[in-house]
Amino acid sequence: MDLGLKGRWALITGASKGIGYAAADSLAQAGCNLHLAARTKADLEKAQAQLKKQYDVKVEIHATDLSDGDAARALVEQCKDVDILVNNAGAIPAGDIHTMTEDRWRDAWNLKVFGYQNMCRAMLAHMRERGRGVIVNVIGAAGEAHTPAYIAGTAGNASIMAMTRALGATSRSYGVRVVGINPGLIATDRMTTLLRTKAEKEFGDAGKWEQLIDKTYPPGAPAHIGDMVAFLASDRSANTTGTIITIDGGSSARGTSV
Repeated sequence: MDLGLKGRWALITGASKGIGYAAADSLAQAGCNLHLAARTKADLEKAQAQLKKQYDVKVEIHATDLSDGDAARALVEQCKDVDILVNNAGAIPAGDIHTMTEDRWRDAWNLKVFGYQNMCRAMLAHMRERGRGVIVNVIGAAGEAHTPAYIAGTAGNASIMAMTRALGATSRSYGVRVVGINPGLIATDRMTTLLRTKAEKEFGDAGKWEQLIDKTYPPGAPAHIGDMVAFLASDRSANTTGTIITIDGGSSARGTSV
């Protein structure tokens, strides 16, 4: 399926690994030029080299810390003409209300919750002025599962879900779409970290994290999310805005969560 994305530009945050890299790969495969943003320059350079080797697209990198609002706004100014923004940066740690101190909670939300808000606010101003653009927020199924052992994450994701729906409800009136994706358990380094934390709590041994994976319903692949990002960003999805697509292998429907 031709998504009609060839020659467009996309900015992806948290793009050097995992779901962010998968989104970059899917968009590049569709012909998009890329701006990749993440904290670590070496990881970005590796991602850049891999993508340029595979696809005939332009790939620029931006090493930046998006927990800093000024840095987020500066990144948008550098990339203000992009057609697509994919918000993906942020890794909120596991923990219940007792173990998530105020400092840990605020630190995590500065990157993901406030990072997404800052990127949306700044980029929407440019997209609205141009009368076109798409924002895809990669959020997380914990926002609808309401997981006590992942309290800062479930609350943060729920907040971003609400923001996505609120922005996307009226953004089409000025030519912009805002949508979200809620990945469930996806086979990434991030998944391993979360499961190690849960295994330590349940078994007293983080090394037993693989026992927490339900073999009947195995984790999804990053490409499952990356391909949905590309589809939602394309004109094939021109009537989709103000909504969240959940890709979690049915875990939310089963009432299960990480």
